Amino acid sequence: MSAEASGPAMAEAPSVEASKPSGLEPGSAAYGLKPLTPNSKYVKLNVGGSLHYTTLRTLTGQDTMLKAMFSGRAEVLTDAGGWVLIDRSGRHFGTILNYLRDGSVPLPESTRELGELLGEARYYLVQGLIEDCQLALQQKRENLSPLCLVPTVTSPREEQQLLASTSKPVVKLLHNRSNNKYSYTSTSDDNLLKNIELFDKLALRFHGRLLFLKDVLGDEICCWSFYGQGRKIAEVCCTSIVYATEKKQTKVEFPEARIFEETLNILIYETPRGPDPALLEATGGAAGGGGAGRGEDEENREHRVRRIHVRRHITHDERPHGQQIVFKD
Repeated sequence: MSAEASGPAMAEAPSVEASKPSGLEPGSAAYGLKPLTPNSKYVKLNVGGSLHYTTLRTLTGQDTMLKAMFSGRAEVLTDAGGWVLIDRSGRHFGTILNYLRDGSVPLPESTRELGELLGEARYYLVQGLIEDCQLALQQKRENLSPLCLVPTVTSPREEQQLLASTSKPVVKLLHNRSNNKYSYTSTSDDNLLKNIELFDKLALRFHGRLLFLKDVLGDEICCWSFYGQGRKIAEVCCTSIVYATEKKQTKVEFPEARIFEETLNILIYETPRGPDPALLEATGGAAGGGGAGRGEDEENREHRVRRIHVRRHITHDERPHGQQIVFKD
């Protein structure tokens, strides 16, 4: 229990422990330093201006610096009013005393205050409180760590650095709605959102095995790219240009099954020792050969990227009259 104290009335210790806020002055204006009486049952502490009552039993119950001070192993100094002087901030000293009394205390929610309390516990050598504070800080750091970190690409150079710095396969989604030259079809906005939602779901599901990148500055409207061992393995573009009522429109599609398939395919590049030839062949890749032919095969594979492009173009004259059609190259 705590109570305010001032003046000579503090000379007679009550039968319960008490503390005084730091705003009040000690009883005596003049400080004559003298040693603490060894037989005192109650102790009056002035910790950086914060005044506290406690017992010798509390201070000497655990193997701390306070036990060394009040068991006769170290000299303590008092003022003329009998207050033991400790040159330390008193902000968390009440928590230190409560831990010595009860063996546990509620810890602060603030990371900053928790760090301050840890510093005080280390100063007073309260080992149990030190361990509790360290554990609480570690849990806070783990809780703040992102479950799934998705970098946003800001330049081609940064993209190349990210691809070169990771050993994981990479899935990149480029979406930039402002790249459109024409109006969108009625379902395009909904499909663009579906592509973004699928990207988020895949990132949460495979974040431990794949690196996911977002690009919002590229030249495409919606395009997926899949990389393994630093090179592009497949690409799925989700935009097309169509004619509707004698004008061009941009259509965004949502090839969910194809995107999911390419995501699973890219997992064969997960290990740094290289993809298994049987898996490559089964998923559309080229199985590596031996000898001189292997180098040529590898060179061809550099340029053999699975591209699923929905966007195509045709000339106006090739378009059947009265039909909505996709433009082809």
